[in-house]
Amino acid sequence: MCGITGIYHFDRDRAVDRSRLGRMTASIAHRGPDGEGFHVDRNVGLGHRRLTIIDLDTGDQPMHDRSGRSTIIFNGEIYNYIELRDELKALGRRFITGSDTEVVLQAYGEWGEACQEKLNGMWAFALWDSAKRALFLSRDRIGEKPLYYAVHDETFLFGSEIKTILEYGHPREANTSLLELYLFFSYIPAPHTFFKGIRQLRAGHSLTVSEEGVREKKYWDLPETGDDAMFRDRTAVYGKFESLLTDSVRIRMRSDVPYGAFLSGGLDSSCIVALMSQISDRPVETFTIGFDEKAFDERPLARLVAEKFDTSHHEERIAPEAFDEALDKVHHHYDDLFGDSSAIPTGHVSKYAREQVKMVLTGDGGDEVLSGYTIYQGEKFAGRYGAAPAPIRTFLPAALATVARFLSGAPRYRLNRAINVFRSSSLDFEERLIHKVAFADPPLIRSLLENAEGDRIGIREFISDVMGRCPYKDPFYRLMYFHLKISLPGDMLTKVDRMSMAHSLEARVPFLDPRLIEFMTRVHKDVKMERFERKSVLRRTVGRRLPARLLRARKKGFGVPLREWFKGKEFDAKLRTLADTGLGLNERALSAIVADTVSGKKDYGNFIWMLFVARRWMAP
Repeated sequence: MCGITGIYHFDRDRAVDRSRLGRMTASIAHRGPDGEGFHVDRNVGLGHRRLTIIDLDTGDQPMHDRSGRSTIIFNGEIYNYIELRDELKALGRRFITGSDTEVVLQAYGEWGEACQEKLNGMWAFALWDSAKRALFLSRDRIGEKPLYYAVHDETFLFGSEIKTILEYGHPREANTSLLELYLFFSYIPAPHTFFKGIRQLRAGHSLTVSEEGVREKKYWDLPETGDDAMFRDRTAVYGKFESLLTDSVRIRMRSDVPYGAFLSGGLDSSCIVALMSQISDRPVETFTIGFDEKAFDERPLARLVAEKFDTSHHEERIAPEAFDEALDKVHHHYDDLFGDSSAIPTGHVSKYAREQVKMVLTGDGGDEVLSGYTIYQGEKFAGRYGAAPAPIRTFLPAALATVARFLSGAPRYRLNRAINVFRSSSLDFEERLIHKVAFADPPLIRSLLENAEGDRIGIREFISDVMGRCPYKDPFYRLMYFHLKISLPGDMLTKVDRMSMAHSLEARVPFLDPRLIEFMTRVHKDVKMERFERKSVLRRTVGRRLPARLLRARKKGFGVPLREWFKGKEFDAKLRTLADTGLGLNERALSAIVADTVSGKKDYGNFIWMLFVARRWMAP
């Protein structure tokens, strides 16, 4: 696990400034505190920061092949590197290190760009082919590792984080055309960023950079399977799934340094800990973060799992006083606009875990691969509710809204969610998706933007473009496509990468093994979700080993009690500063958002956090 950055001048006679490359590399020292390395070949410069996990003594980078033709800088881990090394040795390749980096380098020498299809892991790498005078960059299939790039000053720039590109001297100019997307999603989806001229390489894509320019190519996508060709044999699905997940955990436990696991108390991370405990010959180190607010605190459930599997368990808590520090850390490490408040506990648990271990396994990706979010229950419900008589579909949400006016706090929050399910069930899929992803009511978000200047990419326009490429017809599978292609790399994996690497901690995600993704995308929705039960496949396999109380618990997610924090008097002054975001937002709509949250009528806690993040970004 590391950080990479580099420079490619399109003019072959223009030499790379080594000191500038050094500053770019130093800006991501947190991603690799164990060492740095550089390679300069006239107009090309590569910089690397290393966090040692495998092959501690001989895995330094940049790494060169035996001929000196190819040089690589690599961020990530290849979990099947042992098997690939054996395959390459059988083809006559000779190795001088035990690192997965050399496996990637040798795989490129043997198979060229097709090497990407052989790799099982998370990665972003840049490989300089001096014979072709071409730079080849690749990002893993699902987007666990980041890669940003820009063309500026007749130069191609890239890095694991945007700050490397800014350090070169790229202008820091806001791309406000993406503001509507941010206010709906809480993040900026690839290939965009909130910086003009800076882009993200999309997951499953590669770039080739040469004197001829920059060429992007997609090398992987979700398997194309018709809705009628999904796997329906429950017994076969259960057996295959458990085998794949167990092997995914096994190969992700390959490490030359101490490791552990994030344990949230939810089903996904608990199952990962169960499998790790089965495989490991010593107690697994587990790490949990909690809150004083019981509705958000999963420490009691995490303790049940820790006791069940006899882990070496560690707990920490987060208090409202952490708000300002968390805001500064999010601004520094994400660079881009990123408003998912679960970055706060992710950062805290990463810092806490790093005191004990250097690598962790997490349960991230389970909701996407298993179609486990509550929104999938909503999609199943929508199919049935749409068949009900129109008067009923009109009456029910109106009646619930009347009742909700007499409530506040938790009862009202739950009733508001039910109302949203009923109302959105009558919408077409794309509009329903927009309502589900938003952290505030869509009409309210649009009213916030009434006074904002300039052209914008609209949320409906973006969703229509994405879903226009979706091969599925059934809304359940279309939702799966959106999560795997957009929100997983844009939100969940971005959150984990930045906050773990902020503390020089490697995070590995067993649910995102490509074998598992490609299999589960082909499992029928009635097998994934029996009736309205979430994650039926996981519950009926690894989940059988978990405490019964955890299996009965309601889904909480990795949320933060911001709605409760913002009711405190200590936040009054902070909330008044939101009118000064510098983005031209409608102050009347903004006041309504704050007032409804403080009064307990609505839970706009995460949305207000998003506005704080935007305000901090606009005034660094």
